[in-house]
Amino acid sequence: MSGIDSSTRPPSRKVGRMNVSARDMAQIAVFAALIAALGLPGSITVGFSGVPITLQTLGIILAGAVLGPRKGTAAVLVFLALTMIGLPLLAGGRTGLAAMAGPTVGYLIGWIPAALIIGWLTARILPKYSIVLGLLINAVGGILVIYIFGTIGLLLRTDVGLWAAITTNGPFLPGDIAKVVVATVVAKSVHRAYPGLIKA
Repeated sequence: MSGIDSSTRPPSRKVGRMNVSARDMAQIAVFAALIAALGLPGSITVGFSGVPITLQTLGIILAGAVLGPRKGTAAVLVFLALTMIGLPLLAGGRTGLAAMAGPTVGYLIGWIPAALIIGWLTARILPKYSIVLGLLINAVGGILVIYIFGTIGLLLRTDVGLWAAITTNGPFLPGDIAKVVVATVVAKSVHRAYPGLIKA
C-alpha cells in the first residue's frame, strides 16, 4: 500500500484534451513566423482584381506539408489572428482587416482549408513521402482549393462574371506551380530527416 495519498500527486502535464506539447507550440509559432517572413519581399498586383502575387502561399503549403493537418492549420490560424488584430504581416504591409474588406478575402480564407487538406493528405502517404504524390497533394491544396475560394470571393466582392473571375487566376499559375515544386522538395527532405513529424 502506498504511503502517498493520491490527492497529493502532481498534476498531469497534458494541456487539456488537445494535449499540445511545448514542441508542437514551437513548431506552430515557427511556421506562423515563416508565413509572415515570406511577406517581407512585398507583392505584385496584377489585373483588375487587385489580387497580389506573394510568396506567402508557399508558407501555407509548407505548413500543411511539413506539420500536418492539426499543427499546419494552427500555424495558419495563428498568423491570420495576428493580422486580424492589426499587425501588417500580409504582403505589402496589409492587415487582415484590410484584406477581409477587399476582393482578396476569398484567397485569404482559402489558406485555412488549403493547409488542412494538404496536411491531411500528406499524413495519408507517410512514412514514405512520394515526390509525385506530394506534388499532386500540394497542387490540390495550394492551387485548386485556394483558387476556388478566391474565385468565390471575387464573385461576391466584385461585379465580374464567373469566367472573368476564374481567368483572373491565370497570371498566378506559373508562380504557384513553382511554389508547389519547392514546397514538395522541402517537405521530402524534412520528412526524410525527421520521420514521425506528422503524428497519425
